[in-house]
Amino acid sequence: MAGVPGQGWAWTPGAGRALAGDWSRELGVGLHCSCSETSLPPKHPQPRVGLGLLPFFLACAIYLLVQNSTDQPSWVSALLKILPIFYLAGFLGTAYPCGGYRSLLQGALLCSAVGDACLIWPEALLYGMAAFGLAHLLYLRAFGLTPLKPGLLLPLLLVSGLYFGLLHPHVPPHMVWPLLAYSIVLVAMLWRGLARGGSAHWGALLFVLSDTVLAWNTFTHRVPHGHLLVMTTYYSAQMLITLSAFQNPRLKSH
Repeated sequence: MAGVPGQGWAWTPGAGRALAGDWSRELGVGLHCSCSETSLPPKHPQPRVGLGLLPFFLACAIYLLVQNSTDQPSWVSALLKILPIFYLAGFLGTAYPCGGYRSLLQGALLCSAVGDACLIWPEALLYGMAAFGLAHLLYLRAFGLTPLKPGLLLPLLLVSGLYFGLLHPHVPPHMVWPLLAYSIVLVAMLWRGLARGGSAHWGALLFVLSDTVLAWNTFTHRVPHGHLLVMTTYYSAQMLITLSAFQNPRLKSH
């Protein structure tokens, strides 16, 4: 409709087209807004990891208390030892988004549980090293090669080579090559964990610290409270690597 001075309102074809255009524009805006609102992806908040980890801490405390009271290897001791690791593997099921990273961490935790059980008996040391070697390969695959950060690798190789040289005179001949192979895989895992950053960075460091004390305790001299130091750093390492699955996937590693 268009206004004609002095004659009130009169209908013209041009006004009808203009009004129709206004309606169509308003309707288009309304449809666009409603579609934009309905197309938003649903939010998947991460669970409260602090409360979720309480059973893990309780299982760790029970094992350390029981193990401190007896040095005799048993299936009960093995079960109590691997219970915290099994819990972490199950706890990973609550991480979002699900995918390859989470699955690789769960596989590494299950391999670690096998290694933990084997290490209860000294004669099963090689089997335990094999299980943990596979766990580190899975961690290595999970951490990926981006960012590469090759400058980290050389210092790690030099330090690990020096430490292996200190251990070598005390290592039985049949254990030298398996220990060397395991050390290489462990250093590679540490390299990728440091490169990834976040809690995986600290988890990889604590894992290496735990294995360093364990190797010295096994092949050279007993470290005072060595078992307590090994297990506390080990459980902390596995927990921190597990928590890396709960970090915002949009955050970049540095």
